[in-house]
Amino acid sequence: MRLIIQVLTLAAITLGLAACNDKEEVNPSSGSVNDSTPSQTESAIDHGAEDKSDVGFQMSSGGDIEEAANVPEEEKTAVLNAFNEYIEAFNEEDIDRYLSVISKKPEGFNYESEKELVLETFENYDTVRTTEDVTIIEYNDKEAQVYSNIHIALHEPGSGAKLDRNGRQVTVFVKEEGKWVVTSVYFIGETTE
Repeated sequence: MRLIIQVLTLAAITLGLAACNDKEEVNPSSGSVNDSTPSQTESAIDHGAEDKSDVGFQMSSGGDIEEAANVPEEEKTAVLNAFNEYIEAFNEEDIDRYLSVISKKPEGFNYESEKELVLETFENYDTVRTTEDVTIIEYNDKEAQVYSNIHIALHEPGSGAKLDRNGRQVTVFVKEEGKWVVTSVYFIGETTE
């Protein structure tokens, strides 16, 4: 019975997110940086952001992605390395590594809640995120916004339930103690026909 409830919950989340995405809005009820992995029947979409106006990419556009022209080469490498570490640490379920690229004072989520949520996710799910078209779309010396097309493959070993999701994501990085770390994430999933 629990398996059926979990599968139905995952399906409801997916349908609910798809409905939100038809309107090209971001889900305001989320609070994690782990991009669309389930959390007590919630998915992480915008990580508490109330307004998308500070995100350089129009999440609803789906058009050409333009790289920010003003990114110094050294900073470009550092930001993209931080993004790759964020993705790889999550995929490898390495909590210490993952938390090392998460802001201690994030704007879009609560650090301690994030830690608990990610530990729970690692314990209950196998999740693999793959990215394409990773591009710095906005940059200044204090903040960098990284766009990516992302595929999320989720598997719950205990039940066998699986969920695959594609979407667009903007990951916002800030500099803390000279290091680029994630402060918020904006995700919009593709609608399913």
